[in-house]
Amino acid sequence: MRVVIAEDNTLLREGIARLLGEAGFTVVAAVADAETLLAGVARHHPDVALVDIRLPPTRTDEGLRAAREIRRRYPETGVLVLSQYVRVTYTVELLDGGAGGVGYLLKDRVSDLAEFAAAVRQVGAGGSAFDPIVIDQLVGRHSDPGDPLRALTGRERTVLALMAEGRANQAIAQRLGIAERTVEKHCTGIFAKLGLQAHPDDHRRVLAVLRYLNA
Repeated sequence: MRVVIAEDNTLLREGIARLLGEAGFTVVAAVADAETLLAGVARHHPDVALVDIRLPPTRTDEGLRAAREIRRRYPETGVLVLSQYVRVTYTVELLDGGAGGVGYLLKDRVSDLAEFAAAVRQVGAGGSAFDPIVIDQLVGRHSDPGDPLRALTGRERTVLALMAEGRANQAIAQRLGIAERTVEKHCTGIFAKLGLQAHPDDHRRVLAVLRYLNA
């Protein structure tokens, strides 16, 4: 997979590039600002653009605006934003074009190479990868008592958050230290509470994640 990185912190930018290189990715550009990022995406057409939300000159939301522009101009390029903070409004803006090929991770996650690489691959393949903390914040913004998402238990929310990261039931079971059969039961409960009936033309797992992220 070909990747473009936009991060104004030189040490972090070079560190991410090195980590991705060791994980088998090809970093075609590593830049420090939004303008150069957009030029790099236009030139290289990468599979994934890794974007820090706060880029020069103001270090407020230049990266987010660039990420949205990439999703608009180059829908074939996945966008994975990195941030030190969780901002629900940023996440909602990022999901404006749908939950496919998009992700939002806290920078602390970069330290775990296996999880970080898996998230980049997931986004590059058209999936989604969201930090569980981001998912919790999204769920917390719902105030309607009748919203089916509020009916999910804490464990079901955790399972759904891991599903949003692209993890299979076996990986979720290992992460939570429970049996895979238990994960399956949680999935069944999630589908039931979200009103997702079994149908040969539908993938309930994907529909559950999309509803969760786009609510």
